Amino acid sequence: MMVKIRLLMSGHSKWAQIKRQKGVTDKKRGQLFSKLLKAISISAKTEPNPQFNPRLRSAIETAKAANIPNDNIQRAVSKAAEAKILEEFMVEAYGPEGVALIIEGVTDNTNRSISEIKHILSENNAKIADPGSVLWAFERIDNEWQPKFLQEISEDGQRKITELIDVLENHEDVLRITPNF
Repeated sequence: MMVKIRLLMSGHSKWAQIKRQKGVTDKKRGQLFSKLLKAISISAKTEPNPQFNPRLRSAIETAKAANIPNDNIQRAVSKAAEAKILEEFMVEAYGPEGVALIIEGVTDNTNRSISEIKHILSENNAKIADPGSVLWAFERIDNEWQPKFLQEISEDGQRKITELIDVLENHEDVLRITPNF
């Protein structure tokens, strides 16, 4: 009598692998879309017409470069014109080895966002600085923060700062992080 043995290889389904990869990609894409659409909404608060608002025009161009559908862009502009619920915030911080950081973002709840950022900073050996204590190391050029001088740090410090920036960039309310290294 012959016995048929059927071997099942668990975890080796091609579809399951594709599904996992697509899920990760879709999550990252969704976070990027959210950040860019928040930036559009904030920019559209003052003037919803991109012809008269260069900041809005720039935000729309960035969104189009990221392949955000025009419907979503228009919805973000009209939502900003109707309701003024989103606020911009800026956090000054010192990272590992004293690297100065400017963290900019958009949120509907500033207290929540700043406390979450403070928690992320403390987990990564960084801390929030007093307002104005980091800005001296930066200057504003074309609506972007640029470091006045670059701070030299060790390779280990660069690795830690890079990890911190990656974690902060994954926060849904953070738009930009500018370090001085």
